[in-house]
Amino acid sequence: MLRNRGFRIVHRDDVFDRQGYLAGSDERRTLELMELLTSPAVDAVLCARGGYGCDRILHGLDAESVRAAAKPVVGYSDATALLLWLRRCAGVASIHGPMLDRGSDADPTVWAELVNGLLGALPLPYRISGESVVGGEAKGRLTGGSLSLLSSSLGSIWEPDTRGALLMIEDVGERPYRVERMLRQLVAAGKLSSVAGIGVGAFTSCRDDRYPTPTVAAVIREVLEPLGVPLVMGLPFGHIRENRAWPLGVRATIDGDAGVLCIDEQWVSHV
Repeated sequence: MLRNRGFRIVHRDDVFDRQGYLAGSDERRTLELMELLTSPAVDAVLCARGGYGCDRILHGLDAESVRAAAKPVVGYSDATALLLWLRRCAGVASIHGPMLDRGSDADPTVWAELVNGLLGALPLPYRISGESVVGGEAKGRLTGGSLSLLSSSLGSIWEPDTRGALLMIEDVGERPYRVERMLRQLVAAGKLSSVAGIGVGAFTSCRDDRYPTPTVAAVIREVLEPLGVPLVMGLPFGHIRENRAWPLGVRATIDGDAGVLCIDEQWVSHV
């Protein structure tokens, strides 16, 4: 699909290396990522998948070189750590979006939107619709990603700056009590006291058969509704086939009354 849209695909010959559950050693993966981010022949970097291990190599990345290259990186799930690092430490935008691991199950509409975003040709405003929970309108820069990665980033140099931001969250395989614990950790750390608005994506397979109530949706509402900021749930992004892409660091508007997130800027700039 990417080749059909005119892209040339490149990767290192050792991309399929294995070390335990990782794609090779930390040294190999650090070198690989820095080569892709700084090579003049590469315009964008797409993660193959979001498996564990991304946060193991962040300390070895050169923020100054990454900022000078300013290339879009696409990923989600555990790649949230990399996206947060790119925004907070290198000062560049990145894209929370589909990865290559979905293969033939990839949603063609989602990929078409991602490609248009990478080409700077996405019709604006780019709308993502969900369910209205708390009304009102707020503007800000997008941040967030996997809730478990957001909570584990606290205290690190890549923890997100949520002041005046629109916070986006999703996750997979977490029981409701764990989701509540992570949300309340963000509350206790002051990360939710100054957000402008919140968009909630898919919380896939986040149930507890032993304790079917409260549901994960009920837990999320219990923690987030009292904040009083525009809140939209059920947005189509996360560990689902319709994983709509959205960019970290780009300005957007959340309309809590209509249940809509509108991205107001192109994701990339071409010079």
